[in-house]
Amino acid sequence: MDQHISYGDDYKYIPAVSINSGVGVEVLPDLYCHTIQIVNICLVGKPETDFVLVDAGMPKSADKIITVTEDRFGANSRPKAIILTHGHFDHVGAIVELIDYWEVPVYAHRLELPFLTGKMSYPESDPSVEGGLIAKMSSMFPNEPVDLGNRIKALPDDGSLPGMFGWRWLHTPGHAPGHVSLFREADRSLIAGDAFVTVKQESLYKVMVQDKEIHGPPRYFTTDWEAAKESVQKLAALKPAVAVTGHGEPIYNEELFNGLEKLASEFDRVAVPDYGRYVNRKH
Repeated sequence: MDQHISYGDDYKYIPAVSINSGVGVEVLPDLYCHTIQIVNICLVGKPETDFVLVDAGMPKSADKIITVTEDRFGANSRPKAIILTHGHFDHVGAIVELIDYWEVPVYAHRLELPFLTGKMSYPESDPSVEGGLIAKMSSMFPNEPVDLGNRIKALPDDGSLPGMFGWRWLHTPGHAPGHVSLFREADRSLIAGDAFVTVKQESLYKVMVQDKEIHGPPRYFTTDWEAAKESVQKLAALKPAVAVTGHGEPIYNEELFNGLEKLASEFDRVAVPDYGRYVNRKH
């Protein structure tokens, strides 16, 4: 019998929204991105076929995610699996309800498992970090771990992704210890999670209007800037042709290539904040 699964005691709805909330984009025939308030989920797989959900949105968004899934894949459809890029609240916000409803396996990197089995909280967010109003609001974001018990499994050590043929996961820590990004060599498609994003996530204005530009990981939750830099450089070396990030709009071709190259080469200057609780850890 599966054990009880639950959110942390500080779990709650967060009233943050962007103009893209509720908007879906078919990035490729088998890669669909949908914005839940201020964060993206991905559905990987063509309609009428098996598919996988990547990430689980904001708190209290399960009904929305189920509706989006059924609109694309048909009534009563369910993914083969759920893959989590990491366990921050805005990527696991509906995970308990989705597991209960769909009864499907969930996978994350083994270094994320303590944060997904109730054993360990992430380091506290940094509302003092340089960047804008969302950073200042970050102390109200849920931080206690969800407890998925035996429903969460470690991703396979060989880099494969259950239910996602042709894709592999890459360990891209910095924003979170077990953060992963997903890559498909055949067409150089990338699901980057929060390793980098395409909106200045600390700025309330830019999040609301979804001003598209490549940025480093959200500053208020990133605790290891040296690892974050290495992760961006690892992703830039793949020369992706299209990327879906955890926050912001999908990005393609030259805009992606140039923006990611610039971020990788100038990371200390453009991504690492000038001040904040975790900044001095970058050296």
